[in-house]
Amino acid sequence: MAILVTPQTRILVQGITGDFGSRHAKLSLDYGTQLVAGVTPGKGGKSFDHGDHHVPIYDTVADAARQSGATVSVIFVPPPFAADAILEGVDAGLDLVVAITEGIPVNDMVRVKHAMKGSKTRLIGPNCPGLVTPGDGPQSHGGCRIGIAPGYIHKKGSIGVVSRSGTLTYEAVWQLTTRGYGQSTCVGIGGDPVNGTSHLDILRMFNDDPETEAIIMIGEIGGSAEEEAAAWAGEHCKKPMAAFIAGTTAPPGRRMGHAGAIVSGGQGTAASKIAALKAAGIAVADTPSSMGETLIRALKSR
Repeated sequence: MAILVTPQTRILVQGITGDFGSRHAKLSLDYGTQLVAGVTPGKGGKSFDHGDHHVPIYDTVADAARQSGATVSVIFVPPPFAADAILEGVDAGLDLVVAITEGIPVNDMVRVKHAMKGSKTRLIGPNCPGLVTPGDGPQSHGGCRIGIAPGYIHKKGSIGVVSRSGTLTYEAVWQLTTRGYGQSTCVGIGGDPVNGTSHLDILRMFNDDPETEAIIMIGEIGGSAEEEAAAWAGEHCKKPMAAFIAGTTAPPGRRMGHAGAIVSGGQGTAASKIAALKAAGIAVADTPSSMGETLIRALKSR
């Protein structure tokens, strides 16, 4: 079982004819993802061809969703136009929009969040690697890969992974896979200060998923999302959890990599987040290289 997407989920790509979008559309098709439509304004009626795949291109998300049956969109649209691309998916009534784009202005995302109130659409990202629900074929082929994560590192299984960092997501997944532990779904929620889905949102989904047996949560400095997730998990999550917080050596007031990774006013420090996680009974890895082993120890101690 999985959260958010399954191998049967039908996907459309906004920005499918751009360099970045086309490259990752091909990789998703190679992974076995049900990529059924692309959207590039002005190129409707053409097709995106890759091997035996001929994906129709539409001018609008509404047309693509209506004619292809897609319920999820992934966005590879440049930052100045990405907010409107998200809202186009919302207006089309999609279940899920995954915004990969980095560098969307914060004011644009504030506008998007306000416009999304009351809508059925869930947003993952922006500035995220997307999500993967592995399949059961060789190298998990036949799963659902949305975004930029390397498909081959995944393995079908029962560990949920949620992270603000793309590269640390891949590291945790590979550590699990090489030790024989597969994943239910791996979700990169992004590193921007204003995003669509939080650690807590994903933890709740993993907690409700009967086939997710344990969880890795990866956070970083900035904001209070990890503390909020830890407080909830301490009260409600009965599944083994491990966590890692990046940025223990980051100087206050300096943004580190992600737009939201900044310690400001004494809040959002790695130390405060680690303390909250430990207080909730969550095992905390000291280094990125020990994330997988930390979860495995937590599993075996149950």
